[in-house]
Amino acid sequence: MREYWTWLASLMGAVAFLQGVVHAVFPAELRAAVARLLGRATRAFSPYCYFDVTETEGMSTNEIYDAVQLYLSSSAAPAAGARLSLSRPHNASSFTFGLAASDRVFDGFRGAAVTWEHVVAPRQTQGFSWRPLPEEKRRFTLRIRRGDREKLLPAYLDHILASAADIRRRSQDRLLYTNARGGAMDARGLPWDPVPFKHPSTFDTLAMDPERKAAIMADLRDFADGSAFYERTGRAWKRGYLLYGPPGTGKSSMIAAMANHLGYDVYDLELTEVGSNAELRKLLMKTTSKSIIVIEDIDCSVDLTNRAAAAAGAPPPKPRASIDGAIDQDASSPAGAARSITLSGLLNFTDGLWSCCGSERIFVFTTNHIEKLDPALLRSGRMDMHIFMSYCTFPALKILLQNYLDLQDSSAAGAGAVMAGLESWIDAAEITPADVSEVLIKNRRNGSKQAMEQLLEVLKARAEKRRRRESGPSPAAGKVAGGDDEEEEEKRALESPKGGGKEQGAMDGQDEETEAKKQL
Repeated sequence: MREYWTWLASLMGAVAFLQGVVHAVFPAELRAAVARLLGRATRAFSPYCYFDVTETEGMSTNEIYDAVQLYLSSSAAPAAGARLSLSRPHNASSFTFGLAASDRVFDGFRGAAVTWEHVVAPRQTQGFSWRPLPEEKRRFTLRIRRGDREKLLPAYLDHILASAADIRRRSQDRLLYTNARGGAMDARGLPWDPVPFKHPSTFDTLAMDPERKAAIMADLRDFADGSAFYERTGRAWKRGYLLYGPPGTGKSSMIAAMANHLGYDVYDLELTEVGSNAELRKLLMKTTSKSIIVIEDIDCSVDLTNRAAAAAGAPPPKPRASIDGAIDQDASSPAGAARSITLSGLLNFTDGLWSCCGSERIFVFTTNHIEKLDPALLRSGRMDMHIFMSYCTFPALKILLQNYLDLQDSSAAGAGAVMAGLESWIDAAEITPADVSEVLIKNRRNGSKQAMEQLLEVLKARAEKRRRRESGPSPAAGKVAGGDDEEEEEKRALESPKGGGKEQGAMDGQDEETEAKKQL
């Protein structure tokens, strides 16, 4: 054992002597050049190639580094014994995992295996800088086989950037934007005011026939995944949806369900706050991709009525008063047209050249009277899919019962007969999902069966009222209506003292005075 330690000490002394001789004979520049040559020779025979993704590039941050960190935190599988760091970014709704120093993760793309390593090293002492750098230098090292280089690059990096953007969008809270200032800009140069979008509506809770919901969801998914399709066909990556139907049928809930399904932000465009077509284009330019632009009750916002009806002799729209009380000029005049939204401006907004300034946008218009809209606004390319929000049907009613009463099986609750009555009366009642929801909310504490019985009574009353209305008024009702008309005429006659009423009252007063004098 002593001989072993003696041999080891001699060897270490010889190595130290040779190192001193090398340092004394060969200068540092020569040693560095030899080290580089040896490294190149080693890498030339290595089956792998390496790529470094640094955290910073000069004085700016590296976008690829943040994307790789976010992608690996959710997609790649950590190696055995890997140490992960837990974080939650600002304005995010989920946690993200990151690699600790000197840990590795494995990933695959197109059948090729890749390895990522997170390298953290202390930074050398820096001099004076207007922007202090972090104390540590961080980078990701990508190792791939040489034969897979053409297969992975740059497609693999594009895949990482797209996946990171999708993860970032889904992890952050969605926003609801409104144009409260019209087209005016704020201090940041943005015309939109955002608030967190917390609407809980989803397609699972939406009161609609399951087949129609499945068709809408499939159309939305085809649109979101159709980047290559729209590029190949030469079409702008946008789509329009028109929601029409009676009030209370769930048009706003449908918009929220679409936003939650796709993970898009919502821009609620108030046309009455926009002064001209130029402001409308500015608002469109400031919207982001992967968003839904909504114009609710478009038939009530501005004058976009059917031009055919206007040509048939319909009266022109009355002038509207502005905020300060002044009457706006007629839109037909040059001054009024210059500072008002026209149908042409809205058409260019949805389907013109300005609508192509972004990608992956959805336009949603809602209206209660589709017949009032101009046909040019409804054609394909502007409103591609027309969705009729009808009255509550029996499949939609079952979804509402499940949402509000947690009713999975009507026979289990002993309400099979009541359910059969609901099915037979729901179509005749023509009741909206909003009215059904209100009845269920008021009676949900009384139990499922009593709530359903109360809903059945409401459906019967509505159906009977509708039947009477369609059958026409009775003679007695006509007499009553005639009496009401006579009473209204008498009221109008009595309430008009400004004209001849005052003169008649003065003459009556003079006659009374003359009669009194005669009696005296």
